Amino acid sequence: MSKNRFDGKIAVITGAASGIGAATARLFASEGALLVLADINAEAGQAMVDELGADKTTFVTCDVSKMDDIGKLIQTAVNKHGRIDILFNNAGIGSFGTSVEMTAQTWEQVIAVDLHSVFYACHHAIPHMSPGASIVNTASISGLGGDYRFAAYNAAKGGVVNYTRALAMDHARDGIRVNALCPGLIDTPITAATKEIPGLAEDWTSRIPMGRAAQPEEMASVVAFLASDDASYVTGTIMVADGGTTACTGQPEVARFVDDPKALM
Repeated sequence: MSKNRFDGKIAVITGAASGIGAATARLFASEGALLVLADINAEAGQAMVDELGADKTTFVTCDVSKMDDIGKLIQTAVNKHGRIDILFNNAGIGSFGTSVEMTAQTWEQVIAVDLHSVFYACHHAIPHMSPGASIVNTASISGLGGDYRFAAYNAAKGGVVNYTRALAMDHARDGIRVNALCPGLIDTPITAATKEIPGLAEDWTSRIPMGRAAQPEEMASVVAFLASDDASYVTGTIMVADGGTTACTGQPEVARFVDDPKALM
């Protein structure tokens, strides 16, 4: 596999200042991409430019819930580079609450950031993409099933999953591939708060067959595959990277509760 898969490629990444977005930006840069990064956190975004180099990295402060902000982001990329080869729609937020507990404002904000933003970016970017271009959307295993008190996030990520399929169908004959990444638990600043709740992190990882959260770099590797020519015949795919979480039926590991598992055979 080439280590310079993205030489000269123009990549736009949202939510690029931390977590999966930052890890992907670093990987793309290491393989030759020219980057246009977006995040609502201007200070962290500028730090990414300082780290990766202003000669190949541009940062745009962007509230992805606003179509005008996304339009300015895409126009910045086009003005600077003339085209877009890779669009990684990664920005996202969560919320906690049932449909009765959450406010309409919370619901609308989660849907706007997690789902509407993907449409806004595709709407503006696709006219500037040519055959061989690729779109990758960050969905979630929470878009494949339900979670307790994550109603808005579940709805938004489920929308991203099926919107990815629709995009892939609509633009396959334009030579533009569209795929989604569905991560499980990732060790990022967003999930750091779970470690502050006694017992939660341990219970969460106990439900993952691999027994741990993923690192952002592990997700970046999947994104890079989907965005690269290594995946030239892959489109409309919902790529799960969750340490085996969704492979499990949810039933208990009976052997953990007996002294001699062979006695159950």
